[in-house]
Amino acid sequence: MGSVNRREFLKSTLGTAAMVAMLPQRQSRAAHEKVRIGLMGCGGRGTAVAQMFAGRSDAQIVYVCDPDNRRSARTKQTIEKAQGKPTQVVQDFRRMLDDKNVDALINATPDHWHALGTIMACQAGKDVYTEKPLSHNIWEGRKMIEAARKYQRVVQVGMQTRSSPYAPAGVEAIRSGKLGDIHAVRVFNVMQHGMMGKGSIQPVPEGFDYDLWCGPAPKLPYNPSRAWLNQWEYSCGPIPGDAIHQLDFARMLLGNLPCPTTVSHAGGVHALKDGREIPDTQFALYEFGPAANSGQPLTLIMESALWTPYMKKISVQIRDNDLFPDWQFCATRIEILGTKGFMYAGRHGGGWQIYDGDDKLIDQCYGRQGDKWHQDNFIECIRTRQRPNADVEQGHYSALLCHMANISYLVGNQKLTFDAKTETFVNAPEANKYLKRTYREPWVVPEQV
Repeated sequence: MGSVNRREFLKSTLGTAAMVAMLPQRQSRAAHEKVRIGLMGCGGRGTAVAQMFAGRSDAQIVYVCDPDNRRSARTKQTIEKAQGKPTQVVQDFRRMLDDKNVDALINATPDHWHALGTIMACQAGKDVYTEKPLSHNIWEGRKMIEAARKYQRVVQVGMQTRSSPYAPAGVEAIRSGKLGDIHAVRVFNVMQHGMMGKGSIQPVPEGFDYDLWCGPAPKLPYNPSRAWLNQWEYSCGPIPGDAIHQLDFARMLLGNLPCPTTVSHAGGVHALKDGREIPDTQFALYEFGPAANSGQPLTLIMESALWTPYMKKISVQIRDNDLFPDWQFCATRIEILGTKGFMYAGRHGGGWQIYDGDDKLIDQCYGRQGDKWHQDNFIECIRTRQRPNADVEQGHYSALLCHMANISYLVGNQKLTFDAKTETFVNAPEANKYLKRTYREPWVVPEQV
């Protein structure tokens, strides 16, 4: 076989899934051992999440990985300072998957790498903490669920509000009947973003494996000023990437709403006319059948815009103290409308308040940011093999709302009917074309994971 090792030979002849099935599977760490974690994606969020794990006594970041060596070098310094121990730098994430001593992977890549990176990690016997939104398209999300279940992996999605104590308290408050029957929910993601730079096509910098960065997506000419968040090839869009937190929290508060039956969208690129492809204004309306909401029909409205300077995200001071945001100007609030009462809720520590029919405050709960609890839950589930608070399936149903709105926009803001069993649109072939992307070899999400 010359220089081809066993792993390479198996991969070339059997395919990744079959290869992994033949390799020994790593057992979960004992309670007294540190969970050994590799970071895939050394951007701002990835570095921040890994830094939090590095500061824990029960975890260690053993690898940092990014196609851009400049980014991984900076992250290495941050991680080593946080944990007081060295970490290795690799450019190709498959090096981490090959290491049987790695227990888990943080997938903090752009959207287009979430699915394949997570699936390959599951196939390699790693648990995964993956950033949101879960997937680049609806079909990928379902494949991620299949991989997690087939390989019995813990996949926690970075929708950390689910792990903050005020979130389940809100679920119980609603379940107690204080709001009565709930027929409408409004989810807001309304704030100000800057214009995207136009830039120009440039040579790929030394030390940056741009081909690997593009991975499953088309390899567009390298333009460092073009934000990946605003390009369909790499992203679901800046609104879905942020509004996913509120959409997920709203779903959780209402008992983990499943798929809606219809979606309709209004909006487009209205204000930030800088060459972006993805809307800066999205108003989406979802209808849920009675079976999804305790026997009651439900309408959910998402209102999003990126050009409103008067709407503000919840400040860190509010998130970390017994305070509530100014709900009227809160950029990321949820409003739940019941026949008896009304709830304001805020993500990431915003807390919640309930008012009755006479505008009297009848219940409330201050919030706190959920990151630490979310990571506690992930580590615990690695040891117990239980499903985490933000399991991959919940991540899929929340991301699905974003994908549905985008697809409605892409087909001319049509109202679309969705079949939850097949996860396809009914009598809408032009919409179904967007359920899945075309993949660039060799980075293909397989039909059989």
